Amino acid sequence: MKNVARVVVIGGGVVGVGTLYHLVKKGWSDVVLVERKELTSGSTWHAAGLLPLFNLSYSIGQLHKYSVKLYKSLEAETGQDVGFRQVTNIRLACSQDRMDEYRYYAGVARTIGIDVNFLTPDQVKEIWPLCNTDGLIGAIQHPDDGYIQPADLTQALAKGARAGGAEIYRNTAVIGIEQTPSGEWLVKTDQGDILCEHVVSATGNFARKTGEMVGLDIPVIPVEHQYIVTEPHPAILERRRQGLPEMGVLRESDASYYMREEGGGLLLGPYEKGAPCCYVDGPDRNSEYELFQEDLDRLMPHIDAAVARVPAFAEVGIKRVYNGAIAYTPDGGPIVGPAWGLRNFWLNEGHSFGVTAAGGAGWQLAEWIVEGEPSVDMMGADPRRFGPYASRGYLRQKNEEAYAKVFTVHYPDEERSAARPLKRAPCYDRMKALGAVFGTVYGWERPGWFAPQGYGLTEADLAKPDVLLNENHPVAAAGERPREKWSFRRSNYFPHVGNECRHVHEAVGVLDMSAFAKFEVTGPGAEQWLDRAFANRIPKKIGGMALCHMLTKLGGVRAEATIFREGSQHFYLVSAGAYERHDWDYWQKLLPGDGSVLMQKVTTQYGVLAVAGPQARNLLQKLTDTDLSNAAFPWLTGKTISVGAAQARALRVNFVGELGWELHHPIEMQNYIFDLLFDAGREFDLKPFGIKAMDSLRLEKSYRLIPREMSIEYSALESGLNRFVRLDKGDFLGRDGLTAWQERGFKNRFVTLEVHGVTDADARGSEPIYHAGALVGRTTSGGYGWRLGKSLALGMVLPELGELGTEFEVTILGERRRATVIEESPFDPGNARLRS
Repeated sequence: MKNVARVVVIGGGVVGVGTLYHLVKKGWSDVVLVERKELTSGSTWHAAGLLPLFNLSYSIGQLHKYSVKLYKSLEAETGQDVGFRQVTNIRLACSQDRMDEYRYYAGVARTIGIDVNFLTPDQVKEIWPLCNTDGLIGAIQHPDDGYIQPADLTQALAKGARAGGAEIYRNTAVIGIEQTPSGEWLVKTDQGDILCEHVVSATGNFARKTGEMVGLDIPVIPVEHQYIVTEPHPAILERRRQGLPEMGVLRESDASYYMREEGGGLLLGPYEKGAPCCYVDGPDRNSEYELFQEDLDRLMPHIDAAVARVPAFAEVGIKRVYNGAIAYTPDGGPIVGPAWGLRNFWLNEGHSFGVTAAGGAGWQLAEWIVEGEPSVDMMGADPRRFGPYASRGYLRQKNEEAYAKVFTVHYPDEERSAARPLKRAPCYDRMKALGAVFGTVYGWERPGWFAPQGYGLTEADLAKPDVLLNENHPVAAAGERPREKWSFRRSNYFPHVGNECRHVHEAVGVLDMSAFAKFEVTGPGAEQWLDRAFANRIPKKIGGMALCHMLTKLGGVRAEATIFREGSQHFYLVSAGAYERHDWDYWQKLLPGDGSVLMQKVTTQYGVLAVAGPQARNLLQKLTDTDLSNAAFPWLTGKTISVGAAQARALRVNFVGELGWELHHPIEMQNYIFDLLFDAGREFDLKPFGIKAMDSLRLEKSYRLIPREMSIEYSALESGLNRFVRLDKGDFLGRDGLTAWQERGFKNRFVTLEVHGVTDADARGSEPIYHAGALVGRTTSGGYGWRLGKSLALGMVLPELGELGTEFEVTILGERRRATVIEESPFDPGNARLRS
């Protein structure tokens, strides 16, 4: 066994071996993999081997697409049969909401090059003659989908990796991982130690135990998953005798199961409520090829539904039941990327669809390690999307919930209820009393919109379909009616959000933004470090403020922050709450080692109340002795002011395009300030507003978001950030990469679109954009602009098509809508209201 290597991959399942394979393909041959037992002896061996391309995530969808394409070529490359069966996949729909989900997904699929066919019930019957089509509305089919033999796939990847120089050490258990003073990693095994530059953790069910070795609380706990294999069925055997094609993978999403042929019989895999977490503290160190006792009782609703849909399933006996562990994260997505707080320690964990994602995850992680960046925006899979709140108790609740909701309709406005409310600003109860309907970000509760007092929906309003999975609203408190119905279309909250938007525009509103990530940067090298880290000029005057972007080395956008200068070497940074750990980790790793710059995370020390609208100055002036006039307190400046007996950093900036201030205050003073605002605000008709209204208002200003309009996949200039990127200020991170990208030529251009003819469904983001019948781009955000009275979308198109007045078609839920390029910031393009 080697005692020195460039990379050590820990874990010999399909995910770990897939990572090793791709490191070799990137030209790194000095790489090794250690596996405590035999390859595939963890979760891979009992996986059903399905290859679902269906995924509403732009990034995860690309990983799955890559995997399926790779697996088709592996046998030719390695000589190892992987058992790939391209039998297609059919997803059934028994409700209109499910069809809307499929229509939305088909748009996402089109933007990343995945083929999707829509089928009628008769066409389903033709492909799957054993399927009863009663109650079906329709279906979608992935012609490139199918299944594979996981163990054979893993062996093929291992063969390919070894052919490129990689070494695999089986029956080699990792017993410790240490980082040396010089930064290398020492991986200690029961067969000897290996010194390496990089470590990749791909340990599946052991993820939390691996994390403990390096001080990480990895947000992964497995959940039990069962599937049933029947004895052979005469009808299937007869089809084989006649040489008819295999019927393919059938998924009845509304009944939460998949089914396919297996050994002349059928294989049924439900995703049920009540499936428990397992290996909470990790498996036993001698665990190998392990299964749990089956529990068919909790599967019965799904078995009954499967029998109703495919009566043949009940006509033969059960051959075997498998009950094994599948790794899960709180949102059901994998964690692929750098570990927080550690250099050159990488995670490829939490794969609930590991066979499908293994190829793509290995591909992108290898690019990240070797090139320094992935080529796909991996924000949806980044390990740092979860924070310290995602600990053991939280994971148990959320991971079981994520498992049970694999097949639920993935509404764009869905807010799941487990482990809530967890993180609450002090004003939570006050906002709740005012009618707040909450959503979450990074564990924080924040108002999404406000329902009128006494408002609630009836069963007739909800109109739940008669299917097993029919949850279309948040769980209501005992004795209360639901107040929100989820939909891909304009739902019941649409007019209420409109009222909030109009009120902010006409009077004054307050928004709780306490979830913002907040940091302080100080020290003699603070200004110089910030100037090097960000593309914009750092404010020179004390009290100045600027919107700044951290770029990747290639010139894409990594992070965005508002930087406020409080002193000669004292800066206050505010970034998106969802990316607190992500941004903090990148900035921490960028700090100089000489101690000249100190960065502190102060998120939970300060609450934020944003006061916006034409009456904002009049309201706040009643509460402070600081002159808030335009001359004394201009736009994009800040001061520490008194608010009654309290104090706050008042920053004259907001994300809605109206006159206003953000009050960043000691969080323990929040309710005092909140009550002062509402007492003084009666004169000005102060009302709260939520994130949904903010999102509508920001669309009218063409304000960008990460990872939608800004991404590592788009250069900062493609995202239209020209006024925030100062190529003439001197060197900064990503400057050379951006200028090289500019010289090569851009492939995208940011545009704001008016979408015509919309009556009940606005763009959401990831809809395909067409010009003269050809796919030329994708939307990144969308919604209704209440100040303008127009349906809007933001998006990326080919550069030559970005001129004002250019006409496109945008496919929204399967319908083509005419769209026109309009000026950026179509509401108040000169920012007169912000400056007023």
